Amino acid sequence: MLDFITWTADPAIFTIGTREIRWYGLSFAIGFLIGYMIVEKMWKKEQLPQPWIDSLLIYTMIGTVVGARLGHCLFYSPSYYLANPVEILKIWEGGLASHGGTLGIIIAIYFYSKRVSHRSMLWAFDKLVVPTGLVAALIRLGNLMNHEIYGHATDLPWGFRFIQNLNQWKQGAEPIFTAPSHPTQLYEAICYLLTFALCMWLYFKKDAWKKEGLIFGIFMICIFGSRIFIEFVKNDQEAFEATMTLNMGQWLSIPFVLAGIYFIWRALRKATKS
Repeated sequence: MLDFITWTADPAIFTIGTREIRWYGLSFAIGFLIGYMIVEKMWKKEQLPQPWIDSLLIYTMIGTVVGARLGHCLFYSPSYYLANPVEILKIWEGGLASHGGTLGIIIAIYFYSKRVSHRSMLWAFDKLVVPTGLVAALIRLGNLMNHEIYGHATDLPWGFRFIQNLNQWKQGAEPIFTAPSHPTQLYEAICYLLTFALCMWLYFKKDAWKKEGLIFGIFMICIFGSRIFIEFVKNDQEAFEATMTLNMGQWLSIPFVLAGIYFIWRALRKATKS
């Protein structure tokens, strides 16, 4: 039995001119497409106006991309990006933060609720988070293809050896591999897929959407709770995190977990009263 996995996947599917089409971008696009199809089923189930779903897609995409990019720039490298603001626009060079994406979606749904649905934000979140676990899992698989966001060295048999000199390797150099490391991209992807399955079951089988905020709260606890634990075996994204008791990803996750607990309590309390 092998005691490690040597990962030599090419991040690019193909190249057009000098621009690479990467698995990461494809994963992102597929996630949004499948997510849209799932939300369409919700719309039919609740007999909601079709224009609302098109607006929801636009608001969510903008909120996700803008929030994730600004989150990466401001949470992890603020001094660099504030000194070089044009670099923030270079999203094709990589650098997206899930916590920033979440905040971006929250802001986007605020405006969506005010301008389009005229319903509560929780009403929208209970629908939006159902496919989000799948989208997040696909994005983490994109990270796996990019040889990034992996964990500490490990002697477990499923440790992955990632290519460190990826750009040079793609130009013909011999690969330089990491020590066998925790494939934290897969750990997160598995947790996110389980969350996706749970949210689908809650919405379509248990009609939990009738208890406003319940699905949203469960999603927040599952996604960000798993993130807190996985971060213990994940490498720090920035050098300044080495001196922190908890890293940036963990500190940013705690408020979302607490919010999830509150929304579950709120939903069950209202259900008990009614």
